[in-house]
Amino acid sequence: MALVAIYDSCVLYPAALRDLLVRVAAAGVVRARWSERILDECFRNILQQRPDLKPEALARTRQLMTEAVPDCLVTGFEGLIEGLVLPDSNDRHVLAAAVRAGASMIVTSNLKHFPAESLAPHGIEAVHPDEFLLLAIDRAAKTVGTVLMEQAAALRNPPRTVVQVLDTLHAQGVARAAAKLRELLNL
Repeated sequence: MALVAIYDSCVLYPAALRDLLVRVAAAGVVRARWSERILDECFRNILQQRPDLKPEALARTRQLMTEAVPDCLVTGFEGLIEGLVLPDSNDRHVLAAAVRAGASMIVTSNLKHFPAESLAPHGIEAVHPDEFLLLAIDRAAKTVGTVLMEQAAALRNPPRTVVQVLDTLHAQGVARAAAKLRELLNL
């Protein structure tokens, strides 16, 4: 049975982490979901922090993400938002999307924004991307290893080795998963 998870905008923001999470979902290891609103938040923040990037290129990235993961877009959750309580009311749309999608987890770096007592009534837990990737590796180590190698091979400007991608992932907050992948790939 597929593990259904909502990817919060903060885990889709860093390019290497976003690429790995999308590729893991595209490979069928997990069933990733997100909403247009989550993508809006993510790409607005990227453009704000990186004005050197072209909006057209980011729009293309967004399109490719959505095409790579069938049925990733969650809709029809807006009516649930008002009835949800979280420390930051701006995060309620993420929980609403998770409820609507039947997700068992929200993958987020902002764990304090999604306290267990707010999520438990919905059968959802907040999981850091490092823990989430470790779960994915436990489910399908060979597939996740292959996905990582494909990710590195696809990088051309500039080219990156698997070790360089792992170093980037480590710096982006998924140190334990990066270490586990190094071990699996004998790097």
